[in-house]
Amino acid sequence: MSSLSPPLSLPGLHAFAIAFALEVTVGKTNTVTALNNSDVLLPCSFTTCTGFQDLVFTWYFNSTEMIYHGKIKSKASEPFLVGRNPRVEFVGSTTGKENNISIVLKNVEFSDAGKYTCHVKNPKEKNAQHNATIFLTVVQKMVETDNTLTLIIVGVVGGLIGLLILFMLIKRVVLFIIKKTQDGKKECLVSSSGNDNTENGLAGSKAEQKAPPKA
Repeated sequence: MSSLSPPLSLPGLHAFAIAFALEVTVGKTNTVTALNNSDVLLPCSFTTCTGFQDLVFTWYFNSTEMIYHGKIKSKASEPFLVGRNPRVEFVGSTTGKENNISIVLKNVEFSDAGKYTCHVKNPKEKNAQHNATIFLTVVQKMVETDNTLTLIIVGVVGGLIGLLILFMLIKRVVLFIIKKTQDGKKECLVSSSGNDNTENGLAGSKAEQKAPPKA
């Protein structure tokens, strides 16, 4: 990628921010993959608790090659261009809710792969500085993820869970049948015991009620 002329150095890129109020982020992930000859978005935004004035933001390729340089007068104004690489376009906005300073790199080439740093300097915070980095990978063809193994694992686990549920249902049914059978046997035993007592003339039977013989 050709740099702006003259190239600028990157003073204080790896230094800590002077104040914690300024923070720069590139989103949830700092890796981006792009197809060769395509356009790719390089996201970046910043937050500050104290506001900003005459804020300067710069995009660097591999830490030293400046590809975009802009300034923002205040929250009420959009950024204005100071310098840029011809293949870089600013697509952000700072007058809305988010301070978006994202760029698009057009017609990506394999030589564009590398580290892209979004650097912000806020004079209102005693020139506080902060930066965030994106790593760009350029490929000829996007590789489709093979989910076959994942689907097999999910299917096996789902099948095992289904079998476990079926086993538990069968167990409950069997236990219910066994309980009913045991209750029926108990009722039969009680009824049979009463009949035997009557036939054998035990206490409470008819044989016990006969009058004693006369002397």
